[in-house]
Amino acid sequence: MGIMGTLILLATEAIAAHEEGGFGLNLDILETNVINLALLVGILVVFGRKLLVNTLTERRNAIEATIKEAEQRLQEAAAALAEAEKSVKDSAAEAERIRQTGQASAQAAKEAILAKASVDVQRLKEVAAADLNTERDKAIASVRSRVVAMALGKVESELKTGVSEDTQQTLIDRSIALLGGR
Repeated sequence: MGIMGTLILLATEAIAAHEEGGFGLNLDILETNVINLALLVGILVVFGRKLLVNTLTERRNAIEATIKEAEQRLQEAAAALAEAEKSVKDSAAEAERIRQTGQASAQAAKEAILAKASVDVQRLKEVAAADLNTERDKAIASVRSRVVAMALGKVESELKTGVSEDTQQTLIDRSIALLGGR
């Protein structure tokens, strides 16, 4: 039974007791107004206080739960932020390591290319020098063969004109010296 039911029951019993000549409630508004107000205020204070205290306690608990939840989310967000910052630092360190590795690889490749180019240039110089020596030897051989041919032509012409034996021997010695000198 609720509060209102209890009040109605009490009022009904009071009226019945008053009609029988006993203790009861006077229903005259002017006489009973102060008593009724005092009873009403007392009932409101007793029952209303419990209701108000319960409502405020529930509200306070709800606010505390919300604050705790917000603090927990703040801690989770701070942990996520710290993890993200760590990830950024790790990524930056990895990027720096990759950059340094790339620079070292580029430097090594540059040095290898320069060394190969140097070897190639040296080899080309040697081939050019060998070709030059070959061409020079060919030119010398060509000049020798012309000199020999000219000398032989001159000797033949002098032989036809009758060269003395001493002159012939001198020419032969010269020709041999020229051929053997180189």
